Amino acid sequence: MSDFSQALDVVASGLRAQSARLRHVSENIANSDTPGYRRKTVTFRDAFGATAGEVAVGPVRLDDSALERIFDPAHPLADESGHFEGSNVDLLIEIADAREAQRSYEANLKMFEQVRQMSTSLLDLLRR
Repeated sequence: MSDFSQALDVVASGLRAQSARLRHVSENIANSDTPGYRRKTVTFRDAFGATAGEVAVGPVRLDDSALERIFDPAHPLADESGHFEGSNVDLLIEIADAREAQRSYEANLKMFEQVRQMSTSLLDLLRR
């Protein structure tokens, strides 16, 4: 049964990692119109000292690409030329990242279901 619990640990770490990724994607989408906001990206790493295959969320990084320059002389943050810095969030990239995270999350859920079914089948065989 320890193999099943190790498999569940790996699956659970994947679910947590994709959940964190989706949370940061939603923060990026929510702040896409915030002046000066930089897109957050999530990295994954091996969870050291844990079951082989487990992942953990690494440090959150800010995208250092150029911020969009927006012309709006009436904006309170506008400089002498009437421009201010918007965000560097591209909604198309965020939607693609959200779909990828969702599909990875669903794949982990399917693995969870498979492990659960296998452990149930094993228990049924042992009862006979």
